[in-house]
Amino acid sequence: MSLSLVDHFSYQTRVAVHVNNRDALKRLFAAMMIMIVCWLFGDQRAAVFWSAVIVCSELLGRIVNRRVSLTGPPLPFGLCLAIWAVNWLTLWPMLVPAVVLAGHGSDALLVASLLWVFGIHVHISNSYAALPFFNWSLMIPAFAMTAIMFWQAYTAPPIASTLLEWCAATAMLLVYAGNTLQTMSAQKDTLVKLAEARKDADKRLSELEFLTRHDHLTGLMNRRAFEEAATALLPRRSNRDRNQLGYFLIDLDGFKPINDSYSHKAGDAVLVTVAERLTKFVGNSGVVARLGGDEFATAISGVRNAAQAMRLANEIATLIKQPIMVDHKRLEVGASVGVALTTSTQDSLAGIASGADQAMYKAKGDPGQVAFVYDRDSFPVRASLDDRVTILRAMQKQNIAPYYQPKINLDTGFIEGFEALSRWRHPTRGLLLPGKFLPYINELGLQTDFLMRTTGLVLQQIEDWLEQGFDPGEVSVNLPEVTLATLSGRASVMDLIEKFPRARAKLTFEVTEDVFIARSGNLIQESIAAFRKAGIRISLDDFGTGFASFKHLRELEFDELKLDTGFVRGLGHDKAAEVLVAGFLGIGKGLGVKVIAEGVETEAQRTLLRKMGCTVCQGFYYSPAMPSKEARNALWRQHTLGVPFTNTQKTAEGSDDAA
Repeated sequence: MSLSLVDHFSYQTRVAVHVNNRDALKRLFAAMMIMIVCWLFGDQRAAVFWSAVIVCSELLGRIVNRRVSLTGPPLPFGLCLAIWAVNWLTLWPMLVPAVVLAGHGSDALLVASLLWVFGIHVHISNSYAALPFFNWSLMIPAFAMTAIMFWQAYTAPPIASTLLEWCAATAMLLVYAGNTLQTMSAQKDTLVKLAEARKDADKRLSELEFLTRHDHLTGLMNRRAFEEAATALLPRRSNRDRNQLGYFLIDLDGFKPINDSYSHKAGDAVLVTVAERLTKFVGNSGVVARLGGDEFATAISGVRNAAQAMRLANEIATLIKQPIMVDHKRLEVGASVGVALTTSTQDSLAGIASGADQAMYKAKGDPGQVAFVYDRDSFPVRASLDDRVTILRAMQKQNIAPYYQPKINLDTGFIEGFEALSRWRHPTRGLLLPGKFLPYINELGLQTDFLMRTTGLVLQQIEDWLEQGFDPGEVSVNLPEVTLATLSGRASVMDLIEKFPRARAKLTFEVTEDVFIARSGNLIQESIAAFRKAGIRISLDDFGTGFASFKHLRELEFDELKLDTGFVRGLGHDKAAEVLVAGFLGIGKGLGVKVIAEGVETEAQRTLLRKMGCTVCQGFYYSPAMPSKEARNALWRQHTLGVPFTNTQKTAEGSDDAA
């Protein structure tokens, strides 16, 4: 474990404070002695002044140092710097007497000044030998003052030394010897205190490292530490068939009611007990972690096959289900366990974690099972970070772009508008319908990016058509629930349509009737009202398949109803479908809104819809969704030649109205 320079400075400062406090009396006694010598043989005013400075600096040091101990919380960098500054400034007045005496001219006093300054050198080098920050920074002014002292001795006129001066020099020699012996003896104490400070710093760093890698409540590993430990347990490739790693993802069932009914203290006690049980169950065969909330994970090595993994998962669920006593209350929680095993040389921890996650959610959704083992052949493929990058790149390069399915007037055969349906021109898989990539977009949380890019392209295309003199009619875009039910989603779309003032008059947002009961009805109604106020038409898509009631129809603001494909498909051979379609057409007429039939595929359906009073339809009978260039050509034929729409390039895309 490495320490930063700031950490080194911090624990060296602790030891320096200890040294200063320990030697305070010795410094004051020695300073008093040298000042007496200066008084007798030098400048009395200088002796008084520098004595006062030394006393004040010692008091200042005592004030600063009293906040510091060898153990305790880390010292602020500012405090460490203040302590160092006080030490550094205090050294200068202690060195001044040597300069004063060296300038006297007496050989005896020069010897006394040399003994004084060398004693300071010895004190610094021995007391702070293990404290580089203090040792070197204090030695520099000591050497500088020594050089000044030598210059003073060189320039001062020589005078004869008296017996009293030699006595003073002898006394300084004794002080020097005593200081040297005491400083060398105290060096051991300095080293001991330095070791204690370093041990305390290492301990605190270890505690901090533990806290950053472990859950503070249960003491189990957190996600980051668990991933590292579990990765280390991954079997070598040569042993994959014999020695698999089992990844067990555990989610507690019924935990929230305990928190709500018996307090968070009871919930914490349950989590701690579960952690203890899992730790004991796994033992030395693996590692255990709390990933967050009521979710735990274990990685167990040496799992031979799926049958053994299932048995272990059931044992874990049974173990967790055992009653837990908290404050004389008998509490119980269940567990849903998802398991994934390393089964090939391509397995990574992220891969098996994703598999365990899918298996766990399958267990939570099946009341008859507490555990599932992930099998890639029977579970859908989950989106990965690589998929996210690929989809974002495809949107940026406009490989995912809107195609346009025309809405045809049954009386005239002319185009009355389009529905924008996204297609992915994949470089290797060809043209992909939304069913192949929309689930990934939803799973990866890219709905907003997808909507904004798609709507932006549609608005720009409408602007281009209008610029070329072609009126595309009403062009509709599917609007997801999250946009209607969130203020941020609504604001983003509003900002976008404001950039296309001509195109927004041609724009229609299609929403499914389910959104009106999925979330806050008031917020959704406010969003719809705001869009309509901005000039956007609202179409109620897949009408008749959701949960909207006639009450909702009376309360909601919309401009268009779209009959679901399922009803249109039954026309001509299903009497119930005919009755329902006739009823829906009557509702639309009564509400004064346009009704569009989706999924028209046959001449019989078209003819029957026209007889029933439907005026607009769309479907493969006329055309699947087509690229913008083909849609532009169709508009050109209609506006320039005045001929009804005829599709010459019908393709077998298959039904798709979830773009």
